[in-house]
Amino acid sequence: MGGATGRVPVVALTGELGAGKTTVLNHLLRQPGARVGVVVNDFGEINIDAALVTGQVDEPVSIAGGCVCCVSDTSQLDDALERLTHPRLGLDVVVVETSGLAEPATIARMIRYSGVERVRPGGLVAVIDAVNADVPGDPRFGVRYSGASLIVLNKCDLASARRVAEVEEALRAFNEDAPIVHTRRGCLDPTLVFDVAVAEDPPDQLPIGALLRASSETHDEHVHARAVSATSTSPIDAGRLVDLLVTPPPGAYRLKGLVCTAGPGGPRRAVVHVVGRLVHVLPDRGGAARGEASELVAIGLDLDEDEARRRLAEALAPAERVDADGVRRLARLRRLSQ
Repeated sequence: MGGATGRVPVVALTGELGAGKTTVLNHLLRQPGARVGVVVNDFGEINIDAALVTGQVDEPVSIAGGCVCCVSDTSQLDDALERLTHPRLGLDVVVVETSGLAEPATIARMIRYSGVERVRPGGLVAVIDAVNADVPGDPRFGVRYSGASLIVLNKCDLASARRVAEVEEALRAFNEDAPIVHTRRGCLDPTLVFDVAVAEDPPDQLPIGALLRASSETHDEHVHARAVSATSTSPIDAGRLVDLLVTPPPGAYRLKGLVCTAGPGGPRRAVVHVVGRLVHVLPDRGGAARGEASELVAIGLDLDEDEARRRLAEALAPAERVDADGVRRLARLRRLSQ
């Protein structure tokens, strides 16, 4: 759905040193068909982190000489994102893997307020070491992850159930909303983070995902996310759509869709994305061919599928009239997205 707007989701991948960010990144790169751009944010003059990313990616960009949050302006990051989101690359997602010393909230703000027109914020994924996280010794532990949209509690196979519960409790004191995913060896379901345009490795590039899958020493499977979808063929009510976007179904981490809403000047098309608490609404550039059809998908690990189906069907019910207040609310979300 990124092609409908020309925007590419940019995901911040953060976490303390040794938490397993690069392991999570390599697992995401194994996704069949994925075209992933990576910004490796190295700390110091030696490009250590970049060397740890196995294989190659479609267009790697390295920012050296300090963590992103410490640069005097955002030009370095924006320059990298300008290159990676160029339409000629056709990337599905850009992952900014930050230094363990970077402040997650600062990185997320830099992406959200990037001056690059083709960027769409794709969420803040925080990786936490279930074994070695300084809980409750570090009073800043929870504060650092209060803004995360998705928390990956890694190395759960090496920690006791009591220890995992202790870390979760510390996190929930600062972040009540973000889903917490338990992983081993960084096995995170890529569908929680991004979509791919094709289901298999493209023939026009070195199949990095296939090489990584073939060279993997483990056969660990991630816990698969659940997904529910719904469609309609008539313009829908803008107010009901906004209600769904700002209050997603229980357990839905992501919502995405191509929608056609009823408006005072006739039907209006849009592309919608929700990642955690972040709502993004933009015009559907290629919507003419889709007419008045709409489609919505809800994705989440703990998704209440029955409730999700009900909520999606409610949002996609044909509009009986033009909801003027709903049109204004949707327009406000669109202005904030731009």
